[in-house]
Amino acid sequence: MTLTRKKIIAITLISTGIMSGFVFIPWLLVKLFFTPIPATVPEQMEQILDYDIEGVVVHIDKKGEPAKSYAVGLANRDLGLEAQPDDLFKIASISKLYIAAAAAKLVAAERLSLEDTLAQLLPFTRGKIANADEINLRMLIQHRSGIYNYVVHPDYPWEDLFDTNLEAIELIYGLEADFEPDADYAYSNTNYLLLGAIMDSVLGYSHHRYIDSAILQPLGLQHSYHLLSEVDSSQLMSGYHEGYSGDLKMTHHIHPGGSMIASAQDVAIFLRALNDGRLFSEEEQKAYVYEYEHTGYLPGYISMANYDKDLDAVVIIFMNTSGKLHWSYLRSTRRRIMKILKRDQ
Repeated sequence: MTLTRKKIIAITLISTGIMSGFVFIPWLLVKLFFTPIPATVPEQMEQILDYDIEGVVVHIDKKGEPAKSYAVGLANRDLGLEAQPDDLFKIASISKLYIAAAAAKLVAAERLSLEDTLAQLLPFTRGKIANADEINLRMLIQHRSGIYNYVVHPDYPWEDLFDTNLEAIELIYGLEADFEPDADYAYSNTNYLLLGAIMDSVLGYSHHRYIDSAILQPLGLQHSYHLLSEVDSSQLMSGYHEGYSGDLKMTHHIHPGGSMIASAQDVAIFLRALNDGRLFSEEEQKAYVYEYEHTGYLPGYISMANYDKDLDAVVIIFMNTSGKLHWSYLRSTRRRIMKILKRDQ
């Protein structure tokens, strides 16, 4: 069966909804749940390959211990290339943590205010995006704007992606809000698409450059990139989706909040700095109003960047295969790895 990219995203969105309310649990998930947890993280990674996952990279930074990176399976199945711990990966929505951190720094520098409205910051949205005069920067960061999520719009061109961010913004012009500003929470990629545009406008140059100078460079992150065009593709893991025969590696996702590519070690260093406060000054910390860990999904690429406070451990997991049950496999792998780490205390 050959799937178009539009079908890939539709299947994934539908399957995510199904999994949240499953009455009949698939046999493979039952099997995984009852399979004994092995003694080591590498053994657990080898075990998950039995569930039609091509390759897995895990990086663990537990305080008081040397950081450890592991890789199993294939980075490219057509070439038979084995996955390596330093392989690059499309981290998708984990990118939102970097944007939220950059916004906090601009707020602390008084270049932005959490109370600034969308219409003030991007005047072209007034009258085009519902409630633009009432939605403020804080609501965008926290997914409390009520703005429609452009990736689920029926006209979003998954088979031939947009070349500009404005094209994605224009998709939601004139659409009703999902709810009144700050009345509820609903994850919407449009919020971070707009945040990228806001920062570009305030800075007068690309927010990518600002993230480089304010976050990546101070942390010494040399394997973190904003766009596929910046990357040596030979270092990037291929991406595969259940039922689709092709390699999704060269699909170019440009929109803020979903476009970054990085190594697991770089993501771990960033997440550690985000959680231990090293990333921020006191004023910047007060201005940070988003999450402290995140997941990522693009067709062919699923990931988790987690911090466990009790263990004081950062755990990064990359899997280069997506599909109906693969998100559950990822969550189960994370749960099982944490049990191994806690057992080893």
